[in-house]
Amino acid sequence: MKRILTAILGLGLAFSLGVFAADEPSADAVKEKIAKLLGIDRSQIRPAPVSGWYEVQHEHDFGYVSTDGKYLLQGDLVNIDTGEHLTENRRRADRLAALNKLGSDNMIEFAPQPPIAAKYTVTVFTDLDCPYCRKLHSQIAQYNAKGIAVRYVFFPRHGIGSPTYFQAISVWCSSNRQLALTQAKLGNNTPAKKCENPVDEEYKLAVDLGINGTPGIILPDGAIYGGYAPPDELAAMLAKSDADDKAAAAAAAKTKG
Repeated sequence: MKRILTAILGLGLAFSLGVFAADEPSADAVKEKIAKLLGIDRSQIRPAPVSGWYEVQHEHDFGYVSTDGKYLLQGDLVNIDTGEHLTENRRRADRLAALNKLGSDNMIEFAPQPPIAAKYTVTVFTDLDCPYCRKLHSQIAQYNAKGIAVRYVFFPRHGIGSPTYFQAISVWCSSNRQLALTQAKLGNNTPAKKCENPVDEEYKLAVDLGINGTPGIILPDGAIYGGYAPPDELAAMLAKSDADDKAAAAAAAKTKG
């Protein structure tokens, strides 16, 4: 959030100083100035769900600028009639896109084994020393038994260069990453290893997405659940979310019909 706040403060100052000489600048002129001031591509400036505003995306943050270039809005849009959280839905889609860009090849996955099928997949930003991360992993078989696949992404809370950061690299560079991660969660350090790894990228992604603690769980719909959730609780949460999504889709289809 700080990134877009900083950019918006600069944008507001520029507007107040009269960046636009004309009283009614063209849409192209407004978009061009917004893009330059925020350091973004014009493709990140889109019509907002509310008439008269642009939605502006700065990395993984969202804000709104009036189409005349005079006003800035930092906040969430909610459709009062439907209760839909429009801005949060955009964030969720953006999180999923970011994880897809990172790629499952850069994650360590513990998935249900046949005959149990994976109903849901969650992505967990984890720290090897985090007590609740360790508790979650100690129950990995129970999550899997409920049809939940867990994909781990490293987020060493003490930052790049910390002991946990180097341990994460060693886990990634092990011949058996699942076993090495499990041992690390038990407090057994993996012998130091180096190889090409995604730990820096994953750490930065966690910061950019606003993950401020571990475990940080990204649900299948892109929502963030901060903290540990027991297997039964997480399974119930996922089932409810799935049911709500299906009901919303059915209602939308009925409305269009």
